[in-house]
Amino acid sequence: MVNKKAMEGYGRGAIESEVNYASPYRIIQMLMEGALARVATAKGCIARNEIAEKGHQISWCIRIIDGLKTSLDAEKGGEIAENLDSLYDYITRRLLEANVSNDVAILDEVTKLLEEIKAGWDGIPPEFH
Repeated sequence: MVNKKAMEGYGRGAIESEVNYASPYRIIQMLMEGALARVATAKGCIARNEIAEKGHQISWCIRIIDGLKTSLDAEKGGEIAENLDSLYDYITRRLLEANVSNDVAILDEVTKLLEEIKAGWDGIPPEFH
């Protein structure tokens, strides 16, 4: 049987290695993937009534969203950065509501919003990375 700690360590090491060589676009994609994974895990925690872990996963997702928000460049990004800033604020509020109410429907809404944002990043042609 594979040691869970070893696998977690491998995962962290692989991510750290990828971040060292990733473009800023890839880092954003990785952050989005991480946020989506945290929301999915939080949904599972609600189903299993693991309230403390649900709160941990949602808090982790909020920290990722905060990181994405602070990386916005209003000067270069203009209206797009402004819209993303507002959307990240909205997502954070919805995550807080989901945490308090254990509402999977809110987490589904957040997932859809994050998937739309990620699809935009995924659609950027490689020559612009």
